[in-house]
Amino acid sequence: MSTMKLGDYIARITYDEEREIFHGRIINIRDVVNFYGHTPAELKQEFRNSLDCYVELCEERGLEPAKPFSGRFNIRMSSEEHRLLAEAAERHGKSLNAWARRTLDNAARREIEGT
Repeated sequence: MSTMKLGDYIARITYDEEREIFHGRIINIRDVVNFYGHTPAELKQEFRNSLDCYVELCEERGLEPAKPFSGRFNIRMSSEEHRLLAEAAERHGKSLNAWARRTLDNAARREIEGT
């Protein structure tokens, strides 16, 4: 997966060989913002344009534009679940935070990619 960044916004970039065009989608907000371009430079400009249009549309509708995800994720669990996760992380020689990030990232990618 290729990505493109504009400020705090991150977009996943794919290429449609049939249409011979790049497709971008902002992935670190809840709303859907897509953009297209034939070259990387055009794609980056369309990223800017689409983000500007998104912000304007939100303002017109009296909505707050979605901010990029903060990078913080808290989860509540029982003490037993916490112990099991800590043991699993220890077996892999990782901190609980590092192990959980990697494990969740792998699971999310499998889910998204349908594998």
